[in-house]
Amino acid sequence: MEHNNATHALAALGHATRLSVFRLLVQAGHGGRLAGEIATQLGLPGATLSFHLKELSAAGLVSAEPRGRSICYRADFEAMNGLIGYLTENCCAGEADCGPARQCTSPR
Repeated sequence: MEHNNATHALAALGHATRLSVFRLLVQAGHGGRLAGEIATQLGLPGATLSFHLKELSAAGLVSAEPRGRSICYRADFEAMNGLIGYLTENCCAGEADCGPARQCTSPR
């Protein structure tokens, strides 16, 4: 991940609502969640949720797929792992036992 992409992703996650949305999508795994489900679970009005999903999408952290009259949103696990890797790439001067224990490999 490039420095500019990392700063954009971190800025998007730096808002409490967007962080909650992203964490919910990470918990949902590759199946994702419909926009209405996200709004209901987090108690957000549709317009507010749309704004935050647009910011997360622009940062490359979520993707959207139309499903009939709804839209399904998914966390981009590759982007998430790339961000974590970027943040920890020089951790502890390269010691083997340092850094995150694992990358997310949520089943599809």
